[in-house]
Amino acid sequence: MRYLPRVADDLLATTLATSGAVQVKGPKWCGKTATSLQRASSAVYMQDPDHSRSYLALADVKPSALLEGDTPRLIDEWQMAPQLWDAVRFAVDRRGEPGQFILTGSTTPTVQGAHSGVGRIATLVMRTMTLFESGESTGQVSLRSLFDGNLDVAGVSTLDVEAMAQILCRGGWPAAVTTGAASSTGRLARSYVEGLIDSDVARFDGVNRHSGRMRALMRAYARHVSTQASQATITADLAVDDATMAPNTVSDYLDALTRAYVIEDLPAWNPVLRSRTAIRTSPTRHFVDPSIGTAVMRWSPADLLRDVEAFGLHFESLCVRDLRVYAEANDGTVHHYRDKTGLEADAVVVLADGRWAPVEITLGTRQLDDAATHLRRLRERMDLERMGEPSFLAVITAGATAYRRDDGVLVLPLACLRH
Repeated sequence: MRYLPRVADDLLATTLATSGAVQVKGPKWCGKTATSLQRASSAVYMQDPDHSRSYLALADVKPSALLEGDTPRLIDEWQMAPQLWDAVRFAVDRRGEPGQFILTGSTTPTVQGAHSGVGRIATLVMRTMTLFESGESTGQVSLRSLFDGNLDVAGVSTLDVEAMAQILCRGGWPAAVTTGAASSTGRLARSYVEGLIDSDVARFDGVNRHSGRMRALMRAYARHVSTQASQATITADLAVDDATMAPNTVSDYLDALTRAYVIEDLPAWNPVLRSRTAIRTSPTRHFVDPSIGTAVMRWSPADLLRDVEAFGLHFESLCVRDLRVYAEANDGTVHHYRDKTGLEADAVVVLADGRWAPVEITLGTRQLDDAATHLRRLRERMDLERMGEPSFLAVITAGATAYRRDDGVLVLPLACLRH
């Protein structure tokens, strides 16, 4: 399979230059190993069926032996032997050089080692491919350029709404992107979901979880994507599939899905406001890739085109995934905002230096005026003396053209964005 350049390529190179080791985290099949191999000079694959048993035995008695090799040395699926974490930390201390190890993993072990790795092992999060990485965004509008004040945007998307529905169901899985066959849209995502339910998460951490309950919970979660539904609401929604689960069981299953990088909720933003308006702190529900939701619901592109509300919610999840990747390339994070009056922003991009920009997301163009009004009201509610002016206000759409409205709000097709 040919390698498509990733936003994480430069991040990994930069991080290796300043840290003794880099932990590359993210969902299974998102391309962590392929990206890491672009920088690694040697590798050990803990899941290699020919050697896995001997590697695990060696990790128990002499983990340092697995670290021997040209650097940077890739240790793939290191979490199979969590003691390797401390071995890497110790080796980094002894060697005193940057760029020694790359650790990749698709789950977060409950026990990671006696030491945190702070200052020795940096973290890089990878996700599935953005539209820019898959070659489906023109990249005419750069997030970095927007934050630098270049707001006279212009661009034309090459995607129509039917193509966006195809992309949602296909997902950003590199194997699906490089195959490119419309006839297989969603097939890889469905295989991923079934594998998760029947093996990976079902036996996560040695705990046997009921595959039927896991499937029902993921379906309930999919029905609340891009909302701030509480865990109690999601639990109650299990009744749609004639399923019931105790609250503590739901908590355990959701925790397993989080640690397996299947779900990635969007945290609330807590800015300084002019007034004492209460800010809601519930996260927005998202899968790490929107195709997981469509796969578990068995939705096709045609199903999405028939259900505009569901299409819009899962399109928002697609936008959040891309924004997270683009923001992290600019040393930023993504949050959402909602207060007790109902004023909200689907996403707020916040850079490490304090610059910020609120974003509304809408599938079509009919809601542009309402979305722009929400963004202007949000700006007025901020304590701008302490927060600073927003770098820009933007509405991300599935529309055709990027432009700046008369009120200053930017209209940005997702398929024109890049980092």
